Amino acid sequence: MSIHLDSTFILIAHWFIIISLSIRVIKRRPPVGVSMAWLAVIFSIPFVGAGVYLLFGEKRLGRRRAARINASLAEVARWQKSLTDRYDPAASRVEPSAGPLMRHAERVLGFPALPDNDIALLSDFHAIFDRLVADIDEARSTVHLCFYIWHAGGRANDVVEALIRAAQRGVQCRALADAMGSERFLGSGLAVRLREAGVEVAAALPTGALRTLVARADLRNHRKIVVIDDRIAWAGSQNLVDPRYFKQGAGVGAWVDAMARITGPAAASLDGVFRLDWSVETGATFEAPPVFAGKPAAPAGPVIQIVPSGPDLRPEAIHQLLLTAIYASRQELVMTTPYFVPDESMLTALLTAALRGVNVTLIVPARNDSVLVRHASEATFDDLMSAGARIALFKGGLLHTKSLTIDGDMSVFGSVNLDMRSLWLNFEISLLVYDRDFTRRLRSLQDRYLDDADRLDLDAWRQRPAWRRFAENTCRLLGPLL
Repeated sequence: MSIHLDSTFILIAHWFIIISLSIRVIKRRPPVGVSMAWLAVIFSIPFVGAGVYLLFGEKRLGRRRAARINASLAEVARWQKSLTDRYDPAASRVEPSAGPLMRHAERVLGFPALPDNDIALLSDFHAIFDRLVADIDEARSTVHLCFYIWHAGGRANDVVEALIRAAQRGVQCRALADAMGSERFLGSGLAVRLREAGVEVAAALPTGALRTLVARADLRNHRKIVVIDDRIAWAGSQNLVDPRYFKQGAGVGAWVDAMARITGPAAASLDGVFRLDWSVETGATFEAPPVFAGKPAAPAGPVIQIVPSGPDLRPEAIHQLLLTAIYASRQELVMTTPYFVPDESMLTALLTAALRGVNVTLIVPARNDSVLVRHASEATFDDLMSAGARIALFKGGLLHTKSLTIDGDMSVFGSVNLDMRSLWLNFEISLLVYDRDFTRRLRSLQDRYLDDADRLDLDAWRQRPAWRRFAENTCRLLGPLL
């Protein structure tokens, strides 16, 4: 009788949990694919599936962090309005086709497109570190850094020494590193040296057993931002790592990245994103960057719009903006990303672009450090190539650059991967660059990647073994959770 009662109790508890969490998933209204994936996990793995959902199924930032964000929103909005009031409307300086994307971005996030910038594209890691160290050595008032991964060794240590020199001459230096991505660095002797020299070092989104009860552990700050004196800024895909020392045992080759160096009004916008992150993580009051009042860095220079994204403000923003950009394309669409796991809406946008005659090209690494992502990505290749898209597998390492060029007129460049984690969960930073010259330079970089890539042939691709197709389609079901 006791065994029977125990079994009955377990069965009742099982169905109570399933029904309760199913109602919770439905009420929270995540994307349909995400909802179905989580419901499958909850139903198929008794009790364990429920535990996994409670840990990773909702975007729980924690009450304290959410309160700090909300406390800063009014000041952030006032500062954004001051940017709009300070600069002439940028819409007249860009191609008409870019207008909808520009208006969409400002409406959902508040950051205006700003003119009169100068922007350089750097793709060699030695050149990136040389210029970055030089910028820090020339800093007069502030150096702000935010990186997902800070990994000791090689050129990354040169940045540490430059920060120490800057702090010793009285420059305010603040460094924000993701607690999970930079865990080893934050506990290292180099971090101790930075603090002892006067550099303020903070961990973004700290983790721990107790914190998982109040905040989701895999929500990460994936941004790569450097701002110096509110007038020079860096953004892109390069973590603070030397590729010769980073993940050498992963079997994917050196990571291949690119960064944009900006001087002009857009630099202050990036600093505003950093300062908000810093205030949230440290509890400091948000202090808006000064509005640039000097002569333009590049009169009539590129128009740039800053797009921060993440689960804090408008989680759907970057997903919507990428869809807007894809649907705006008329002649050509070229993408590079290390992780390509689109949802149904993004895959449909790419398929319809190819079917209406847009030259769609996707460049991804031939070898990936995630087996699940690689198979989920490959599950989309047949559909894309059947619609006329070109898919190329980069052989020169793990291609980590995240870029999108549209019709040679505008670009999306930054830290966002084309997977659900970047689009919905991570804190990311993107640049919308409405400029033909920068887009031409970025397009040239994409061509260099193509030169070191193998283009897939549809007929040959369809000859792959049946077991591999099954593995791809199985991993695709997990795509909303990757």
